[in-house]
Amino acid sequence: MKLALTSTFRPLVPPKLSPFDQNLASSNMIFRPSVTLTPRMRETVIMMAQKKKPKIEGVSDELNSIASQNLDFAPARRRVRLAFSNVQQQLDHVLFKMAPSGIRTDEWYEINSKGQEIFCKSWLPKPGVRIKGALCFCHGYGDTCTFFFEGIAKYIAASGYGVYAIDHPGFGLSEGLHGYVPSFDGIVNNALELYNIIKGRPEIVGLPRFVFGQSMGGAIALKALLKDPNEWDGIILVAPMCKIAEEMTPPVPLQKILILLSRVMPTAKLVPLKDLAELAFRELKKRKMADYNVICYSDQTRLKTAVELLKATRYIESQVDKVASPMLILHGAADKVTDPQVSKFLYERASSKDKTLKLYEAISFILS
Repeated sequence: MKLALTSTFRPLVPPKLSPFDQNLASSNMIFRPSVTLTPRMRETVIMMAQKKKPKIEGVSDELNSIASQNLDFAPARRRVRLAFSNVQQQLDHVLFKMAPSGIRTDEWYEINSKGQEIFCKSWLPKPGVRIKGALCFCHGYGDTCTFFFEGIAKYIAASGYGVYAIDHPGFGLSEGLHGYVPSFDGIVNNALELYNIIKGRPEIVGLPRFVFGQSMGGAIALKALLKDPNEWDGIILVAPMCKIAEEMTPPVPLQKILILLSRVMPTAKLVPLKDLAELAFRELKKRKMADYNVICYSDQTRLKTAVELLKATRYIESQVDKVASPMLILHGAADKVTDPQVSKFLYERASSKDKTLKLYEAISFILS
C-alpha cells in the first residue's frame, strides 16, 4: 500500500501514534525486565535513556526545543524533520549548495508486511533525460536518507540514473522504536520487500538495478544480494560494515554478557558509542553540520541492536566468497568509522569477476 505525500517537504505527520507504534509502546519490547535489577542498574538505565541532546548552534531556541524532544517514535521524528527542512537546505555544504537543479523528487510511505509505514524517496533525472538504470540505497546505522544523501542522490540522478531510498524500520521517518534493530534479517527482508515494490515502477521496469549500501547499509545490501542474487545487476558499497576489525571486536566474555543482557532488556541503551561525527569529519565546521541531521539516532546503542549488528557481520564475513555480482567498493583510506582493511578483505575474498576497489587517500569519510 502506498501513502502519497502532498509535497516534497511535507511528510505525513499523524496526530497520534499509529496502531503499530501503539502496540510497540505498550508491548514488552520496551524495557520491562523480567528479572530483578539492582537500584544501581536501574539508575544507570534511566540516566542513559535521559541523555540530554547538545544545543544546535545557529538556530532559534524554538527549533532547539523541537529538536530536543523524545524521538522514540516516528510521529515526533517527522515533526522535527518538517521543522528543520528549510534550515537543512540552506547549509553551507557542497551537497546542499551545489546540488544539481531540476532533479525530480517524490516522497511517500509504503506499508510493509508487518504493518509499518516505511518512508520512501526517489530522485529522477530532468524530464526528457533517458534513465539508464536504478540504484536502491540502504543507509547506515542511525542515519536517514533525507540528509546528506539528498545531495549525493541528486548528483547520481543528474548522471542519468533513478535513485530510490528507504528509511529502515526504527530509523529516520519510518515507524519503529528509534535505533532499535530486533532482527537484522528483519531489516534486510524489509529492504527486499520494499525494493521489489519499487522495482515495479514504470520508469525503471526492465532497466539494470543495483543495490547501493553505506556502512551498516552495506551489510544490508550484501545480505540482500546473498539472499536474492538474481534480483540485482550489481552492488555498490561505500565503507561497508561487513567485518568487525579485530581491534574493535569486543572480548568474548563481554560478547556473552551483551547477549545475555539483550535477552533481558533488549531496548536498553547500554552499549558505549564513540562520537561518530567526531570520527567521521576531520573539519570542525563539517562536524558541527552533522548536528543538523536532527532525526538521526545518536544515543548509545541499544543492547539487542548491538548483538544483531555483531551477528550480521559474522555471517557476512563467512559468506563473502559467495558474492559473485559485479561490485564497486569505495572507501576513505583514513576512515575511522569503518576500517578500510575490511573493504580490502571483501574485495579479495569475493568471487566476483567484475570488481573494483577505490581507496581515497585524501578523505576519511565519504561526506568529509
